Amino acid sequence: MQQPRRDFSTDLGLLFLAAIWGVNFSVVKLALRELDPLAFNALRFPLAAAVMWILVRHLPGPSAPASEDLRRIVALGVLGNVLYQLCFIFALDWTLAGNASLLLSTTPIWTVLLSSAVGHERLNKWVFGGVVGTFVGMVLVIAGRGETVGLGGSTMKGDLVMVLASILWSIYTVGGRTPVGRYGALRMTAWTIWVGTPFIVVMGAPALSRTDLLSLSAGAWAGVFYAGVMSVGVAYLLWYRGVERLGNSRTAVYSNLVPVAALTTAWVWLHEVPTALQLAGAVVILGGVSIARLAQSPEPN
Repeated sequence: MQQPRRDFSTDLGLLFLAAIWGVNFSVVKLALRELDPLAFNALRFPLAAAVMWILVRHLPGPSAPASEDLRRIVALGVLGNVLYQLCFIFALDWTLAGNASLLLSTTPIWTVLLSSAVGHERLNKWVFGGVVGTFVGMVLVIAGRGETVGLGGSTMKGDLVMVLASILWSIYTVGGRTPVGRYGALRMTAWTIWVGTPFIVVMGAPALSRTDLLSLSAGAWAGVFYAGVMSVGVAYLLWYRGVERLGNSRTAVYSNLVPVAALTTAWVWLHEVPTALQLAGAVVILGGVSIARLAQSPEPN
């Protein structure tokens, strides 16, 4: 039975992705001081779509998916670039930051369960153990912030929407596995972003019309550029590249490195020294990622 390839360039790409998303938290937070969330999305997604067009325009192969795959790709574009983005933004507005981070960190768990359910990957105990380990590490990182994390009451709506966001991203990951294998990560990333961008622009148009774009600072425009080109265009490509080469579960585990990257960014840029509990959580997350990545979990033929 053929074993999964040990492709360390893919691992490096996913580490870079975690760094992109970790830094993106601070970048977006600063940009949203001047921009409405929907207006912000309406500006950054066309940038991501343009970047993907530049990357795929000379790529050999089909310029459009086969008719039998079109419905799935459209659905994935709506799931990963419209519904997920909306759930994520509004959940952050309706719940506590600690709740949002913790609940979104369940993504690898949902991905493992969905991958097993649809037969993409066998539920290897080591891979599952690594996923659970990263989740435990995430709890330690969040608890170490000293923020209140509570469920229920005024945060219940946001908590439930963030769980939905986590599930939507897992479906986007698992649902894209077959077409990614058929068309490649670059093409699939481009197609799903192109599907989602018109919806994002239309929904953000009213807020964008009320925004004085000429008054935006250089920092806000830099945030739009980074969030569009890096956190959507480049990061989505690296994510689907991981799905293509490593599988759903191992790729999903890397999402729990994002809070470690965010913690490191705050330490360096904002001089926020992490607590001992946060450092312990970072170590546990790195250990869980290593276990899940290195464990041999052959996929069904």
